[in-house]
Amino acid sequence: MKHYEDSFANDNLPSSDLQPHYLFTDLPQLQHPEMLNCVDKLLDNHIKEGRGESICIRTFEETWTYQDLFDKANQIAHVLVDDLGLKSGNRVLIRSANNPMMVACWFAILKAGGIVVATMPLLRAKELTTIIDCAEISHAFCDKELEEELHLVQSPFLKQTLYYGNSQLENLMESKSSSFDNYHSKADSVALIGFTSGTTGLPKMTAHFHKDVLNICECFPRYSLQPKQDDIFIGSPPIGFTFGLGGLVLFPMYFGASTFLLERPSPDLLLQAIQEHKVTTCFTAPTAWRIITTKVKEFDIASLRTCVSAGETLPVKVWQDWYDATGLKIIDGIGATEMLHIFISSNENNMRPGATGLAITGYEAKIIDAAGTEVQRNEPGRLAVRGITGCKYLNRTDKQKEYVEKGWNITGDIFRQDEDGYFWFVARGDDMIISSGYNIAAIEVESVLLTHEDILECAVVGIPDEERGMLVCAYIVLKDSSKATESMKNRIQHWFKEVAAPYKYPRVIHFIKELPKTETGKIQRFKLK
Repeated sequence: MKHYEDSFANDNLPSSDLQPHYLFTDLPQLQHPEMLNCVDKLLDNHIKEGRGESICIRTFEETWTYQDLFDKANQIAHVLVDDLGLKSGNRVLIRSANNPMMVACWFAILKAGGIVVATMPLLRAKELTTIIDCAEISHAFCDKELEEELHLVQSPFLKQTLYYGNSQLENLMESKSSSFDNYHSKADSVALIGFTSGTTGLPKMTAHFHKDVLNICECFPRYSLQPKQDDIFIGSPPIGFTFGLGGLVLFPMYFGASTFLLERPSPDLLLQAIQEHKVTTCFTAPTAWRIITTKVKEFDIASLRTCVSAGETLPVKVWQDWYDATGLKIIDGIGATEMLHIFISSNENNMRPGATGLAITGYEAKIIDAAGTEVQRNEPGRLAVRGITGCKYLNRTDKQKEYVEKGWNITGDIFRQDEDGYFWFVARGDDMIISSGYNIAAIEVESVLLTHEDILECAVVGIPDEERGMLVCAYIVLKDSSKATESMKNRIQHWFKEVAAPYKYPRVIHFIKELPKTETGKIQRFKLK
């Protein structure tokens, strides 16, 4: 049986011999029938089981129940099929900030048999054109507030674009039925395509099946969060980023909880929402946790019980400062767009500050050398992972062979594993600085610099040097920019050599007003390099 009328995604999947080995667990929740549309579990079942009036999505302006979301998603699915002529397997782009209509569009696309390509709202026309051309996207939904850049896109593939926000889409929805028969997709039909977040150049298309979407809901949330129906989730990552998709849409809805969406999630608005709406679970990046910590005393966050950090490694100082200020422990985790979500993390019972954690339910991990051999405990090496999800690059056999070795997903991170099995981040594979024969991890230097009383943020990269091979170069954002002097550079360098190994000190320092970051909060070190 064919997956979809439009076979683009299936035709461009890597061959089975290039895909990673998957772990098949005996957990009944991870056993799926051949025919599976993940929306049935995430949304429709709440209606069938009488939870339609439960709150699903909150914002500062509006509240949607599960019934509201169900009705609107069904109406949009009708628009896709009846008005736009969507064929099963067509890719549909969503351009939006985090808001209820974006979530309704996300579910509607899968209901109608399409494949979701959700994007970051800060992307510009050139980046959108690349995505549309790579995935041969035929349809797009766009928040009217973000229409300008999409108007500039010129692609032979994009046939239909609808705008929402008191606009075309709502007008078409008015006449549509709020009932819709979900497309009968297969468990291993592609549900979404996630584009890599762009910290290392050209984006790649990562495909994820309907069963993958449900699998991640069974693993990280149960392992680390223990969610309940009365939980309220919030966070800063865009839903177009798989970290945000899981934390703000999939996980709360899988468990019948609710989510609070912010279109512009500043630290103040995050804290205000936690205070006013009694939010219990917060997902954000280390850079945001650092800033929130400085403001938390101004708000009542007594309802908050679960804090999650991902996107890049969580410095120990950020963890400790938050704990000292709130008594709450931040759950660190590492995931990847290629793996869909987090695969190494911790929970309240097994957390070690500074460690990323242990391989969670459904995954295995090990540290290997350049030849693929597992190294001794506490030796740094390449992180290799396999589990219930895995890397499936579309139309990129070259990159697939780089990411998957002997059935294992190679994430590009350097870690070490201690005697008790805990994984500790050392560096990104391309963030290791070799200077005068010393291996210096950029993250180690950053962690030291962040303890300096005058430093707000920093990023460390290696720069070429004829004498030493590479020099440690630090880009520093000071708390008080008026202190950005040559004298301050010298003071930071002397201080560093007193508190850490002198060979690691930054020989070059640049003071800047802000660090370049992706929309998900990752520091774009390649721009600094």
